[in-house]
Amino acid sequence: MKDNEQGFMQSVGNCFDKAAEFTNWPPGILAQIKACNAVYSIKFPIRRDNGQIEVIEAYRAQHSQHKTPSKGGIRFAAEVNQDEVVALASLMTYKCAIANVPFGGGKGGIKIDPKRYSVDELERITRRYTAELVRKNFIGPGIDVPAPDYGTGAREMAWMADTYQGLHPGEINALGAVTGKPLAQGGVRGRKEATGLGVFYGLQEICRMPAVMERIGLAPGIAGKKVVVQGLGNVGYHAAKYLQHAGAIIVAIAEYEGAIYNEDGLDVDAVVAHRNATRSILSFPSARHFHKSTDALEYPCDILIPAALEMVITAGNAHRIPAKIIAEAANGPVSSAADEILARKGTLVVPDIYLNAGGVTVSYFEWLKNLSHVRYGRIEKRFTEHMNNRMLEQMEELTGKQIRTNARQSILHGANEIDLVYSGLEETMIAGAREIMDAWEAHPAIPDMRTAAFVVAINKVATAYSELGIFP
Repeated sequence: MKDNEQGFMQSVGNCFDKAAEFTNWPPGILAQIKACNAVYSIKFPIRRDNGQIEVIEAYRAQHSQHKTPSKGGIRFAAEVNQDEVVALASLMTYKCAIANVPFGGGKGGIKIDPKRYSVDELERITRRYTAELVRKNFIGPGIDVPAPDYGTGAREMAWMADTYQGLHPGEINALGAVTGKPLAQGGVRGRKEATGLGVFYGLQEICRMPAVMERIGLAPGIAGKKVVVQGLGNVGYHAAKYLQHAGAIIVAIAEYEGAIYNEDGLDVDAVVAHRNATRSILSFPSARHFHKSTDALEYPCDILIPAALEMVITAGNAHRIPAKIIAEAANGPVSSAADEILARKGTLVVPDIYLNAGGVTVSYFEWLKNLSHVRYGRIEKRFTEHMNNRMLEQMEELTGKQIRTNARQSILHGANEIDLVYSGLEETMIAGAREIMDAWEAHPAIPDMRTAAFVVAINKVATAYSELGIFP
């Protein structure tokens, strides 16, 4: 099937169907997993700053409730539609299963271009949308927990949390109804960089696997690998930043206004500073400039990171992409038709349902923090430091030698919230990569890593449904 004959939702469905063939679950269970449980389509009026009334179109999908609450972001974009929201909600179901977080998949969207609205208008839209979700019981710490997505951030999540609290006076766990909030409103340290850092941890683990690297003709490790990043938003920036710190060479960066390329490498922070000053990455010093941003997908590199929107790699351009690894930092950037072409070429596509699970993983940590009402590290940090200090003193007494100051401070350090969040995220990404690769090795006929990831997710969700039974 050609890409122009199918949309994003059909592409996700094709991936599910391909993986389902490698499982032993009955058709009824598979049909239940694939189906979206509930969709809420909303239209509501808001008053613009100029006094005019505008009707806003919005959605919230709860794809699965095999575990509750449902979990997934809220995006503000002019392209939002029901099929897209349902497809993204289904990806969240599979993503949560792979990341081993106890959520079903959800997603929401408001069909607006946020650049066309003032801050006051955006606040009115966000609060009214939240009130509509409350009206239909589509939000709550045990029901459905939104988070930031494309076009939204901590600001919008604070508005949602405040609106929910206002409509649920006295609910002690009300802050757990939304994640991705500012720290002062119950957020967790590390949430902003979580998805990009998860991309880094995932790629780092994949690149540590000698057999995988040998299969695609690359040396193990991140250092020295040439990387192209498409999309310099929150996810793309943090993924590029951590890869650069690990020794990767960021040779190209693309944004909607164009792309820049330097074979010797680009300084990510310098590019961001230039864009903040000029509102464009173009004209960045010591780089070649291209006005067609999608051309960056075809630049020579070892790792290509599409970190913007879905369906940017299709049957129309997949055969021209030279990267040995395509790391899906965005949701659904590679179509199912492109997947087949890339698999025949031997390109390793590290799928979104695994690789960009960092956001929902750290959202899980924030949700737990909100339910427990205590900051990570608060109870045990000083206890750990005191115990470590006693052990060091014993070692110094037994050996008669003083431990160097830098080493001493490193050993003494008790874990802060950020340390624990990073540790939990790294563990999640390492465990996920190994689980997927084990499934792939167990079924040699599985054609690619995405199919292996879907097999892992389907098996987990199907196990939950089969154990729960059917009510009534």
